[in-house]
Amino acid sequence: MADIQLMIILVSVVFLMNIVAYYVFIPQRYRMKNYVLVNENRSVYLFSSKILSYLLLLSFIFILIRSQGLIAGMFSPDYGLSKFIFNIEGSSVSMFQTFTNPLLTYLSAFIYLFGFSFLLVFTFVIFILTRQPKAFQEYSIAVLIIYMVGFLFYIFTPVKATGYTLPNVVPLLYNLNPVILEGLKIIDPFFDNCFPSLHAALSFLAMLFILFRTDLKGFKVFAIFITLTIQFTIFYLGIHWITDFIGGTILAALSFFVATKYHDLIVSKLHISSGRND
Repeated sequence: MADIQLMIILVSVVFLMNIVAYYVFIPQRYRMKNYVLVNENRSVYLFSSKILSYLLLLSFIFILIRSQGLIAGMFSPDYGLSKFIFNIEGSSVSMFQTFTNPLLTYLSAFIYLFGFSFLLVFTFVIFILTRQPKAFQEYSIAVLIIYMVGFLFYIFTPVKATGYTLPNVVPLLYNLNPVILEGLKIIDPFFDNCFPSLHAALSFLAMLFILFRTDLKGFKVFAIFITLTIQFTIFYLGIHWITDFIGGTILAALSFFVATKYHDLIVSKLHISSGRND
């Protein structure tokens, strides 16, 4: 029940954030363009046909995330990787909790849960509103790569969160509210989905696409700011190791490279496997 409550709150808040962002960051020229295209059924159909299969891929990711906790329970290996990482970097992440207060904790939790989700979703929305099906496809492919790689690591090489490993680090996010704790436990029941950090990987990926695939100067600045802020929250809230962050950023860079460099090849393979020739 808690996961449903968290999902309802998350979807509602992110939806409102997208509406606000539409009027703040989307220039008038794109709003007028979309108004005209909506009245051209053929244009809408052609655009939709180019992104439909990728929306299905994203739906697959959602199903995978929802079933991740169940799958992890079937394997749940313990190789002591948290101790291995501790031997490499020590308790260096504890410096992020040198100063804590309730206001900073609530703000960090909001950014971690809602700001992160907004950045991912609104990047998709931008490519739809600016009529960039190729960029939408590239971004979808890169997101899929990150989730699939992260999923394999989480299932077979789990790393415990710093808040449950280091004696001088508190799991601030999980202690904040029972709804958050129980809601996140559905996806990550053992709180060991740490390496690589998907918050680092996906936020950096979204930022790269915003920087190199859009002309929205205002949102570029915002994307850089929110991405850097997200990196602070993963440490401050007692979730990730620095090693997780490094792994996430490398994964983001590699996924961006593969999705943009080999887009045409990947798209052709997807179309052949689905029986499409367009």
